Amino acid sequence: MTTDRVLAYLAANQDRHLKQLLEWLRMPSISSQRKHRADVVRAARFVADELRDLGLTVDVCRRGGHPLVYAESEQRPDLKTLLFYGHYDVQPVDPLDQWTNPPFEPVIEDGKIRARGASDDKGQVYCHLKAVEAYVKQGLALPVNVKFIIEGEEECGGRSIYDYTEANADRLACDAVVISDTTLYNETTPAICYSLKGIAFMEIHVRGPAADLHSGSYGGTVQNPANAICEIVAQLKDRDGRCRVPGFYDDVVELDAAERAAFASLNYTDEVLRRETGVPGAFGEAGYTTLERMWARPTCDVNGITSGYGGEGAKTIIPASAVAKVSMRLVPNQDPAKIARAFAAYVEAICPTGVSCEVVNLHNAAPVLVPRDSAMVQAGLHALEVGFGARPVFIREGGSIPIVGTFQQYLKAPVLLLGYGLSTDNIHSPNESFHVRNFVCGCRTTAVLLANAG
Repeated sequence: MTTDRVLAYLAANQDRHLKQLLEWLRMPSISSQRKHRADVVRAARFVADELRDLGLTVDVCRRGGHPLVYAESEQRPDLKTLLFYGHYDVQPVDPLDQWTNPPFEPVIEDGKIRARGASDDKGQVYCHLKAVEAYVKQGLALPVNVKFIIEGEEECGGRSIYDYTEANADRLACDAVVISDTTLYNETTPAICYSLKGIAFMEIHVRGPAADLHSGSYGGTVQNPANAICEIVAQLKDRDGRCRVPGFYDDVVELDAAERAAFASLNYTDEVLRRETGVPGAFGEAGYTTLERMWARPTCDVNGITSGYGGEGAKTIIPASAVAKVSMRLVPNQDPAKIARAFAAYVEAICPTGVSCEVVNLHNAAPVLVPRDSAMVQAGLHALEVGFGARPVFIREGGSIPIVGTFQQYLKAPVLLLGYGLSTDNIHSPNESFHVRNFVCGCRTTAVLLANAG
């Protein structure tokens, strides 16, 4: 059978495919840092060359930002079409001293590939390329038409992919969008994600004196922006973890009994949380289980605070300014723009006297809820079971993939969230990793999906 030949090819070429992935991971394609612009272009060129080598027609384009790589096979009208989306850009690597190996000098140890971008998202994207290769290099006809759109701005909130999708909906037309940027449920249980949280990402700027002041000369006479921003942050949530922004929960869709039962059946305990994160105990909004808070309740978290002197030793100053970055992860049916406005109004209202406060909305993304009963989701369940050798489950995801909502709006096609990573892969953190087994099984899963999606 064709599928057997394809899976045999993937097994025979596994080592070569891993070496090729490591080559891509050596490219420090950090999209948010100007010093890596050339590396971002190099990473785009790498994936474009790979797609050309598979006989696909490739177009590398720019819409004011980092390159977008679009590719398509010969489009046969009698076949269904799958559009594969992913991103080749990666997060910054700080704090560098916590990495056990340089983040762009990938190693394979203890069955894991460790490098920045290994799981998010180069390793997962590469599974799709190698699955297509398994057909093409053996002279086998692809069972479906394939299209790829791989971007370089996902990690920096760039607009290129959104503008491109809105302007090229006909070109991207498909029967389903396949995205691998989520996770398995655990190391032995594959999963299809059917809901993503949205996001409203904010910055709070607090300004006081025109310049840093001597804390002895002026202490007790002016408001300290560092103190002020701590006072603001302390009022964002109550002791039970509930967000204090007025209207924050007004539009939240509550879980029904069936979903709560499904979550409970997964047996995610607080001990599992402690083991995964290293925290001494669980914390969050009262009245909900840890998994319910993680997947289906909105959140408000400070991502960073910057102010004053943080170097070695003492420097006695009253800082001139302070900045806090805050992300709110949103659930159906919350509107990110509405939440951002409410957040800004609340922060301005609680800003202490003696300083000025400005709230900036850096970027938004709408939450996503995908129907679980579509034919494409069923094909994905079958592919995961064959690829990973275990029965998959349905999960939600606490993170965001902002482009999903745009795909749904403009392409009118179902989205299949087919994750191959793990929540313990340390994405966005030091020592990011991707299990070799999951890379191998991910390649197998995509190959089977291609065979069954028609």
